[in-house]
Amino acid sequence: MTDAFIVQAARTAGGKRNGALAGVHPADLGATILDALIDRSGVDPAAIEDVVVGCVTQAGEQSFAFGRNMVLSSRLPTSVPAVTVDRQCGSSQQALHFALQAVMSGTQDLVIAAGAESMTRVPMGSNFRLHAKAGIGEGPWSRRILERFGVDEFNQFVSAQAIADKYGFSRELMDEYALRSHRRAAQAIRTGAFKSEIVPVQLDGGIFDQDEGVRADASLEAMSLVKPILEHGSVTAANASQMTDGAAGILVASEAAVRRFDLVPLARVCNITVTAGDPVLMLEEPIHATRHALSRAGMSLDDIDLFEVNEAFASIPLAWLTALDVDPEKLNVYGGAIALGHPLGATGAKLMTTLIHTLRSRGLRYGLQAMCEGGGTANVTIVEAV
Repeated sequence: MTDAFIVQAARTAGGKRNGALAGVHPADLGATILDALIDRSGVDPAAIEDVVVGCVTQAGEQSFAFGRNMVLSSRLPTSVPAVTVDRQCGSSQQALHFALQAVMSGTQDLVIAAGAESMTRVPMGSNFRLHAKAGIGEGPWSRRILERFGVDEFNQFVSAQAIADKYGFSRELMDEYALRSHRRAAQAIRTGAFKSEIVPVQLDGGIFDQDEGVRADASLEAMSLVKPILEHGSVTAANASQMTDGAAGILVASEAAVRRFDLVPLARVCNITVTAGDPVLMLEEPIHATRHALSRAGMSLDDIDLFEVNEAFASIPLAWLTALDVDPEKLNVYGGAIALGHPLGATGAKLMTTLIHTLRSRGLRYGLQAMCEGGGTANVTIVEAV
């Protein structure tokens, strides 16, 4: 099996819901990233053999072959195909895995993995809620599924709260974690840590190139005033990820393509893993997936220099830290989705972009990314900076 290299990784800054990116069609937002990957790498755009795009809410402006529409909005030639992937919050991480598998198998040499999501223009859940409102169908879960698991629905808020309760996490602990995410992200912005990874987006009012949701003035006092999402719960909007508009992308190349186009690899991929577990507790699966990935790679937690674990809710990375006994100073060192936002289908590629750029800027070697996902699945990717 051939090696696969990541030769470019880039993202837009995260726009708050109804914020700076609200006026941008998601296909155009994604196309901005596709164009940037080509411009930064210098490859012949006609040499791209496929574009694999992650997107969660495939409705409205994100429907009808959304990945292909991103290509059609970009400067890529119409000869470049595309496909759209939904593995919930891990969609663009799975898009990366599919791109890597194509290269590792020798099937293709140059593949783009990307993700885009406008949570402003295509609200989360609108792909099934509008059907329900119109009285069309039963919804995503059949009666058989619901009866099998003894639930009325599969709910990420219930899962996040259940995990907090299982591990005994207090409201105060989760708020403290959220505050740390904002402070780390604010510091990263102040020091220019994201500059190399962010692609500026041209808007009518100027250039958008700074993450919009980071609260440099966040405080525990203000967070304590936010109402719980569930009655008598401890999970709140303040210690959960932000709804965000954004896009990210990664260019994957074989060794032959690296030589042919004189590319400079940023990272070599060591392992790609996906696992599945309890669909009700659902968001705890990254713990098992991390152990499985390290075992398959013949590595240990001590080998990994930096970790990116998606901050869907504070209880998720906190449970991951607790179960695996990882040094918190290695986790989400520039903050995470609580501060920087979680543009659903784009987040997998976004986190990998940050992980690779951070490894290289700090002169570190190995990084691991883990993602919790609706349905109880989890993706893990291990990379080596080169």
